[in-house]
Amino acid sequence: MSKIEINNVYKIFGNNPKSVLPMVKEGSTKDEILEKTGHTVGLDNVSLKIEEGETFVCMGLSGSGKSTLIRHLNRLIDPTDGEILVEGTNVMSLDKEKLIEFRRHKMSMVFQRFGLFPHKTVLQNVGYGLEMQGKAENERNKISMEKIDAVGLNGFENQYPNQLSGGMQQRVGLARALATDTDIMLMDEAFSALDPLIRSDMQKQLIDLQSELKKTIVFITHDLDESLRLGDHIGILNSGKLVQVGTPEEIIMHPADDYVKAFVKDVNRAKVIKAKIIMKNLNESENIDKSNVIKVNEDQFIEEFLPQIVCSDSNCEVVDKNGNIKGYITNQELQSSLTKS
Repeated sequence: MSKIEINNVYKIFGNNPKSVLPMVKEGSTKDEILEKTGHTVGLDNVSLKIEEGETFVCMGLSGSGKSTLIRHLNRLIDPTDGEILVEGTNVMSLDKEKLIEFRRHKMSMVFQRFGLFPHKTVLQNVGYGLEMQGKAENERNKISMEKIDAVGLNGFENQYPNQLSGGMQQRVGLARALATDTDIMLMDEAFSALDPLIRSDMQKQLIDLQSELKKTIVFITHDLDESLRLGDHIGILNSGKLVQVGTPEEIIMHPADDYVKAFVKDVNRAKVIKAKIIMKNLNESENIDKSNVIKVNEDQFIEEFLPQIVCSDSNCEVVDKNGNIKGYITNQELQSSLTKS
């Protein structure tokens, strides 16, 4: 069973969305619906599965439906049609009391604009979710300090948000989400308001934390480089439709349509594609010259070994972490993999 399942979800904004639903299901476009009915299609028959412990990145241009989608997971928005299952439970079946408990204990959320209380200290902000869970002050302060330390804010626990930089405020938001120890973290454009260097630092911190904590993270972004860096899987939305789901390599190597191609056309493939993606296995490598090879790890990105291969005019012998040979890549194939459309 997947951690999260979204099945045939439609969301239509307007005065009478149910009356418009048949038109959407019959294939009318978002623009046609808006022109004929004044309603806006937020999501159009979206289905996907998110596995436990993975970082799933949902991306698209402004108005594609990505923020609408993430808000369905904790029922900040209810679908016009379809179902959302979390660990097999349909969240639409939860009454008000159970929904509050679900939000307190199952999911936490990190917002683009931080969402901090200006009158509370860093320690108090981080501990707010724990306070809502009913934890005693001593316990929530202890947990909060652990998370403050984890995001690199030790020494700032008694400061107020207006005394912190934007990047530091976002670290407080991340620490607050971590403090409640929920299984699932929802991150809606969490780093978009940050300067590029701070944003890169926050991405690295999230990757490091995730390698240790193994949360299920749903991350929303409009930035392809960010999605490729963070995502185990990426879902791309266009006008409310989910047009492709895949690993970063699959998205880059096999874009589903012109919309996805436009996203990935300027990506530096060498930063995204790993050796194991383009290698030929041993059965396919019989005719490759193995007299002049350089060993590379199957999980290395091409950019890490490309200059060495090109300069030495060598082929690649691809090995796993134990040194076992998994396959080969010719110099020619290596370079052509970076230019295929």
